Amino acid sequence: MEKIVLPERPGWRDAARDLGFTFADMHGEPYWEESSAYRFTLRQIEDDIEDPSTELHAMCRDAVARILASEALLEKLGIPEAYWPLVAESWRREDPEIYGRFDLAYDGTGPAKLLEYNADTPTSLYESASFQWLWLEQQIEFGVLQRGDDQFNGIHEALVERFRAVFAEGTDLHFAAAADTAEDYATVECMGWAAREAGLGAHYTDLEQIGLSTDGQFIDAEDRVIGTLFKLYPWEDLLRDDYAARLADSGCLMLEPAWKAVLSNKGLLPVLWEMFEGHPNLLPAFFDADIGAALAGRGGAAPDVAGLFERSADALSTGYVRKPLFSREGASLSIVEGGETTEASSNEAYSNYPKIVQAYHPLPVFEGFRPVVGAWVVGDTCAGMGMREDRSRITQDLSRFKPHFIRD
Repeated sequence: MEKIVLPERPGWRDAARDLGFTFADMHGEPYWEESSAYRFTLRQIEDDIEDPSTELHAMCRDAVARILASEALLEKLGIPEAYWPLVAESWRREDPEIYGRFDLAYDGTGPAKLLEYNADTPTSLYESASFQWLWLEQQIEFGVLQRGDDQFNGIHEALVERFRAVFAEGTDLHFAAAADTAEDYATVECMGWAAREAGLGAHYTDLEQIGLSTDGQFIDAEDRVIGTLFKLYPWEDLLRDDYAARLADSGCLMLEPAWKAVLSNKGLLPVLWEMFEGHPNLLPAFFDADIGAALAGRGGAAPDVAGLFERSADALSTGYVRKPLFSREGASLSIVEGGETTEASSNEAYSNYPKIVQAYHPLPVFEGFRPVVGAWVVGDTCAGMGMREDRSRITQDLSRFKPHFIRD
């Protein structure tokens, strides 16, 4: 794994605007940044990113069953009790999932470490699936990259095949995002593009325009019934929305499904550590409340939490990250080292949620920037990746997107 300085493509910003990538620069700062790129070997991709991410996804599905069998865990994860049956029934029905993104710390030399799972509404899909592939093709064409160079990027093709596997040809799907949000629109349009290629109908609607028919079905602004809805609206918000009471009787299949509410949740991390303690791709993680109980010698709701905490004490003693159950784009995180908070991000919208702690694993540093690997899972298989980097130790909303390529 190396960071390689490369010439930018001439006129790429104009091309980005023509393609609808209007957020390549945001707030006067570059978001897409191609003056350099990350180079990987095929072995690094296959052995350290692709296969472990596919395995992590299978472990997460095991964790769903574990969580749904425990009212104590559902409560710890902040799932509103009124909707426990909705989430559980979604799992029992095997409501299909489409995609998710693991955020991994990786330096090219050791096992990638799971930082979190964006299992419900991950963005940066367009940049990962489409624009960085265009970058690769053009840089090969311009002679900047070699003819044999490749990229870990079968995301679009995997989405097409996933939609074909889940839905009969001609099925109508709706794709919804908040109005006037360029990044969110790019994500749902990327999904809609794959659905259309799979032979499905794909209709965009603003989230704010979704209404209810007289018989309780969801409808769009043109009064079309929404039978299947891909919503870029997180379950932690939807389950606290007035519309939540209508979900069970609406006859609408939701993408991502309701059972993803227990995966797109930082509470997943301590559950995984409890179930798969010592797994090379996991970091020790605990519910804040369980740590207090363990230190007081009282145990906790999780089996043998005191013993688990004792076995993880050395890893936590060097530093840990405190995270709310729900936060987006690195909001409301704090890094604690030697008992002192050494770095923190703020966002009051998330600060009051219960917290978990996860052992601190430093990101590698390349020319002053710290990259995070975003490993995309489509269906049950890792299909590609995107890279974000930041000078801060906490990757946030304006962190830069960097292209990557494979060369042995």
